[in-house]
Amino acid sequence: MKAFEVQLRYRDRNEESKESTVIVDASSLPGAVAKAAREFVKSLDRKQRFDMNKNGLEITAKSSGA
Repeated sequence: MKAFEVQLRYRDRNEESKESTVIVDASSLPGAVAKAAREFVKSLDRKQRFDMNKNGLEITAKSSGA
């Protein structure tokens, strides 16, 4: 398993940027992005999910170690 650093960002209804950085262990980059996105979306409430769906979710991922 490799460690990946995934940064997730969206704009809320007040035009403020909300972001989170998650370090995930996964075998591949797409798997790491999927795992981090699931964890991030589970942590949001109903209004935050609506804002994220409306304005889009920016995802930046990079390998952070072996």
